Order: sequence, then C-alpha cells, then structure tokens
Amino acid sequence: MNPVPGYAAWCLAGLLLCAALLVLRRPAARLLRLALRSSVGLAALALFSQIGQFIGIRLGVNLVNALVLGLLGLPGFGLLLMLQWMLR
Repeated sequence: MNPVPGYAAWCLAGLLLCAALLVLRRPAARLLRLALRSSVGLAALALFSQIGQFIGIRLGVNLVNALVLGLLGLPGFGLLLMLQWMLR
C-alpha cells in the first residue's frame, strides 16, 4: 500500500484551490463588499422603519431595498423614497 498517490491528490487539490482563490479574488472581494454594504443598508432600513412611522413615511425592510442601498448608497435611499412617493 503506497500512500504517495493520496498525498499527491491532496496536494493537487490544494494547488487548484489556491489557483481558484487567486483568480476569483477580485469578484469575491466585490461580493463581500456588496454583502457588507447591503447589511448596513438593511440595518438603516430597519432603523428608518422605526422612525418613519412618526413622520408618515414607510419603506419595506427587505432584501431588494437593502441591495439598492448597498449598490447606490444615499442616492439609492432617495430613489426608494421617490419610488414610494410615486407609487402611492
């Protein structure tokens, strides 16, 4: 029983994983940044839903609105408010 082919397979798999991580580093970083920004946007929507009840403005706390805020930031918040106003 020769354990060398098993080690060679694990080494090859490790090298392929490292190569895939090097190739996909930028897209993975962009997706991670979008996920972080969207989670901050979701938290902002949740906070705004608590405050917005007092001034009569309501935005849904959902993934689509959070992604809009994650992609566009503060202009996305204005866009969501204008869309909500137009669709009333």
